[in-house]
Amino acid sequence: MKVKLAVLAIATAALGPLPVLAQGQNCGNRTSVVETLTSKYGETRQSIGMAPQGRVVEVFASLETGTWTITITMPNGMTCLVASGQSFEPLDERIEPAGVPS
Repeated sequence: MKVKLAVLAIATAALGPLPVLAQGQNCGNRTSVVETLTSKYGETRQSIGMAPQGRVVEVFASLETGTWTITITMPNGMTCLVASGQSFEPLDERIEPAGVPS
């Protein structure tokens, strides 16, 4: 779970404010975006996290095909596609913070 949250944190940090992306072609109503990810790509939500300014970052993936998509949803319900790819693998690793004895 911590690995998934780390991925979300990195993706969120790389996003910045997102004012232009929110107006682009890669955004839409959250219900429609999730429906497309599910019906067209077989992806379901694998993790979720809160980002600054009330944004919600989610990772969707298909455990069958390995495709994945990272989305960010604004407080107004607009969802934008941030990144996508292949070879998704769920991990259940525990990562200890640096300097903490195991």
